[in-house]
Amino acid sequence: MSYTGNRLYKTLLDQEGIRRAISRISHEIIESNKGVSDLVIIGIHTRGVFIAKRITDIINKFERSNITANSIDPKNYRDDIELNIKPENENPHIVIQNKNVVLIDDVLYTGRTVRASMEALFSTGRPKNIKLATLIDRGHRELPIRPDFIGKNIPTSSKEHVRVFMKEFDGKDAIELYKRIDF
Repeated sequence: MSYTGNRLYKTLLDQEGIRRAISRISHEIIESNKGVSDLVIIGIHTRGVFIAKRITDIINKFERSNITANSIDPKNYRDDIELNIKPENENPHIVIQNKNVVLIDDVLYTGRTVRASMEALFSTGRPKNIKLATLIDRGHRELPIRPDFIGKNIPTSSKEHVRVFMKEFDGKDAIELYKRIDF
């Protein structure tokens, strides 16, 4: 009898580590953008949305501004999932025309989710530029995508899996590394 499962190997970031990483990324975004003028923050569904909300809260407090966190679900734009429908302007409430966009994702791995998110964004307009922020960059890119803001670099193997837990969705804040076990 064989069994394949995942076993917790270690915690990469705890609640305090996540708070510090998000705070640092928020300040790096402000510096890179030279303030909040024309700044649009967009979280990639699911956990990127909660990270984006936290980032905008920090930016608004620090800059005394009122930017909002937007969200995007790239599933209909994936090139590795068989779908027959590509909706036009799925996110009409997001105004990105000539704006500085920062996409927020929890984990960057192959780059396919980011590529699909950018395609979804372009269905709403043409931004001035797009930058990428991620809590974890684990390498193994299949596409030439590089984050501009990184919480933590974690080189991993293909037998490892990174799970991000956000309090708003999972009841706790943690980033954990799991290893596949076969018996």
